[in-house]
Amino acid sequence: MATAKSIDTGDYKLFPSPRNVHRVIFEHQVFVPYPYALIVMDEFYFKGRYSLFSACRLSDGKMGQVATFELASDVDIFDKKFTPD
Repeated sequence: MATAKSIDTGDYKLFPSPRNVHRVIFEHQVFVPYPYALIVMDEFYFKGRYSLFSACRLSDGKMGQVATFELASDVDIFDKKFTPD
């Protein structure tokens, strides 16, 4: 049984996705309040690097996922293409 290692930031408690190619928290972030949505980041065809985390938002305890991006333009791509299940 694997032990999940969390990363605490000022805003979130994050748990890295095992599918992440880049295990980095990038500058541009999007919180989506859908903890069980399957987000296949490869299918968005981002221009820069990205990573995905399961997340707990510390301000209100809301569970969800945080997608982080190296490029601000990739946030726009994610916002346009992401639809929860």
